[in-house]
Amino acid sequence: MARKTTTDDPLAPVTLAVGQEELLLDRAVQQVVAAARAADPDTDVRDLTPDALQPGTLAELTSPSLFAERKVVVVRSAQDLSADTIKDVKGYLGAPAEEITLVLLHAGAAKGKGLLDAARKAGAREVACPKMTKPADRLAFVRSEFRATGRSATPEACQALVDAIGSDLRELASAVSQLVADVEGTIDEAIVARYYTGRAEASSFTVADRAVEGRAAEALEALRWAVSTGVPPVLITSALAQGVRAIGKLASAPRNARPGDLARELGMPPWKIDRVRQQMRGWSADGVAVALRAVAEADAGVKGGGDDPAYALEKAVVTIVRAARAGRGQP
Repeated sequence: MARKTTTDDPLAPVTLAVGQEELLLDRAVQQVVAAARAADPDTDVRDLTPDALQPGTLAELTSPSLFAERKVVVVRSAQDLSADTIKDVKGYLGAPAEEITLVLLHAGAAKGKGLLDAARKAGAREVACPKMTKPADRLAFVRSEFRATGRSATPEACQALVDAIGSDLRELASAVSQLVADVEGTIDEAIVARYYTGRAEASSFTVADRAVEGRAAEALEALRWAVSTGVPPVLITSALAQGVRAIGKLASAPRNARPGDLARELGMPPWKIDRVRQQMRGWSADGVAVALRAVAEADAGVKGGGDDPAYALEKAVVTIVRAARAGRGQP
């Protein structure tokens, strides 16, 4: 998932890994170290935090060696370096040493932007490691993990894995590795459910799916399981909001539009368009409005506006189920 610019050579004199996604930052470092050790198994790796890189330290680490050994110098949280050390690094960028690869990990925010700009101006190889806050980003990450292994997984399986595991990229990557190691052939939704059934049933998106489908008993059962197993209430309200908004978006879209066109316009994968179309049967514009108000009230309740977050969530789920069933003439 990390995007690379300038040059794709991990042995470039300077690599700049920018972002706040720890897994991607670690992978950027691992890629450089692996390439260096492939070229020289005796490569010396120095992994430093800002407090360990004092003025003058970089000059010592990058000074010519009697044995001309290859070296990788990793500087984490480069935005937190002292002003004097940043001056040292900027000076080094102008004349990097041979057989040495400097890896700068930078959060990418305003702090330490001068160093970021200097590294880019010097032509550093850049790897973007942005924090993945959107479900679509995590879904794309899971797909890329399967592709990297040369294995196939259905869109539904990828979505089920994200629903089951959540937002932790390390856990998502680990889950992909486990499935690839244990399962032959294409990985589908049933396989994911078999491996992660307890987590999948407790996931916030399972609660949302059952609620917008008007399946009261299953929605409440999934909600109670989720709460009892520690799923954060804010994740549940977020999933409920996404589920209801998806129905509202699709309901207002042109009815004769093709799934591919709708997917681009609404920011959903085509397979999700098909799922939402099934879920939206019986929904009305008034029902969507009522459901969104219920979600907003629940969100306020779980964020401190109420005494009982679990009750706030149950109330929202019941309201959403009723809104879903009202258009079908069901009580």
